[in-house]
Amino acid sequence: MRNIPIFAQQVKAETAKVVWPSRRETVMTAVMVVAMTLILGIFFFTVDWGFSRIVRFLLSLVQG
Repeated sequence: MRNIPIFAQQVKAETAKVVWPSRRETVMTAVMVVAMTLILGIFFFTVDWGFSRIVRFLLSLVQG
């Protein structure tokens, strides 16, 4: 129980060292996340569609 005040002081000291991003940095990071999500979504959709077409073609060969 004696360590709690010391711990609280250390947390306060470490929190004072935190450098928060600017508004511009936050917006740019958010835009990059959205852009990468869209790019990867389109990529995986395309790959999935391509594999689906290949599997359908191969199944049509087997069925007749």
